[in-house]
Amino acid sequence: MLLEEIIIYGIVLLTCAVVIYLYLRSLKKASRKVAAKINKAKEEGLHEPVSLHPVINKSTCIKSGACIAACPEKDILGIVNGRAELINASHCVGHGACFHACPVEAISLVIGTEKRGVDLPHVNANFETNVPGMYIAGELGGMGLIKNSVEQGQQAVDSMVKAGIKKGGDALDLVIVGAGPAGISASLTAKKHNLNFLTLEQDSLGGTVFTFPRSKVVMTAPMNLPLHGKVKLFDTNKKQLLDLWNEVLSKNQINIQEHTKVEEIGRENGHFVLRTNREETIKSKNVLLAIGRRGTPRKLGVPGELSEKVAYRLLEPEMISGKKILVVGGGDSAVESAMLLMEQNEVTLSYRKDAFARIKPKNRDNIQAAIESNALNMQFNTNLTNIDTHQVSLQGNDGTEQVLDNDLVYIFAGGELPTQFLQKAGIEITKRFGYTVKKH
Repeated sequence: MLLEEIIIYGIVLLTCAVVIYLYLRSLKKASRKVAAKINKAKEEGLHEPVSLHPVINKSTCIKSGACIAACPEKDILGIVNGRAELINASHCVGHGACFHACPVEAISLVIGTEKRGVDLPHVNANFETNVPGMYIAGELGGMGLIKNSVEQGQQAVDSMVKAGIKKGGDALDLVIVGAGPAGISASLTAKKHNLNFLTLEQDSLGGTVFTFPRSKVVMTAPMNLPLHGKVKLFDTNKKQLLDLWNEVLSKNQINIQEHTKVEEIGRENGHFVLRTNREETIKSKNVLLAIGRRGTPRKLGVPGELSEKVAYRLLEPEMISGKKILVVGGGDSAVESAMLLMEQNEVTLSYRKDAFARIKPKNRDNIQAAIESNALNMQFNTNLTNIDTHQVSLQGNDGTEQVLDNDLVYIFAGGELPTQFLQKAGIEITKRFGYTVKKH
């Protein structure tokens, strides 16, 4: 009897030991895979975060894996030796899903790193700047994701209403500058609170979203839209989202004053005074800045750049065919635009470096396949030096020059922060190094 018990216990212990061994071996194997991804990301320059990103407190991380499963972008986080680690940090777009998913609050959302600072306006927990009555929501404050911007637009207006708005008089209760995700959400919230408000947009409804190609996927998760409810759309493209916004705004009788750029914000008799490119003056008790961080497209300053054939955004690639096109840039916008255009055109993509550094993995795979199949003419280590009516000139980093026949030029060199505009309005700008964001 005793011998049988010893055998049974022995079998149980052996089984447990085998299970534990196999489990630990699988963890070790998975860790090696993640470590290899991290090394590759470092080699390709993708490990360093660009802006908002998660930082893991390794002393409290319990390797639940909830943060990894929650991230819609994938391969941003992984587990190495039982602790969460950043992999392709530069691809993080600030969803914040990992922050909410962690059961032990081991994740913080941080802007900038110890080495790389990010210029951010001074904004408190209620979205109010150092200028009383002037608020900021969305991308300008560091939160670029559509869902986050929508939430902030609503919360900012709720905060100013809670603080108290004395209605009446010759000034508006609120002027919302920008009709992107944050501005649209703020407009709907202002309508909900029966405020006397006006929304201004320097371009067209949608702000930055409007400048994306029509078929570009702009949302991967549901969101709550004021006066509408939950938007249950997945893999939503630009057209679908703009159609939804137009429908909701129309239903609630909200008009956006488009093609109106606010050039200056001052103060007179206790109110804000906004001056626009239409030579009009608008008075308001409160101002919400819901503009993007890019503000104005960055110019290259090359001869011929003011030509009508030069553009800084691609709206309807399906309408362009049979053209010789030069696309300049090495980011996702440039790569995506080149791939959209190459189906019906002869496309050259010029990038000043010898390899793409910060593009999404899917874009990297697709553009590499396009290069290998000669679907486009890839020119690394080149700079655009001249634009003529029917030609463009590229200069290599080695000094060589080539002239290409050309009909259209698309430049994606990023944008210039509206720092001067903000400082002129009295808003303090601070370079943040490893600044922890409080999720509202």
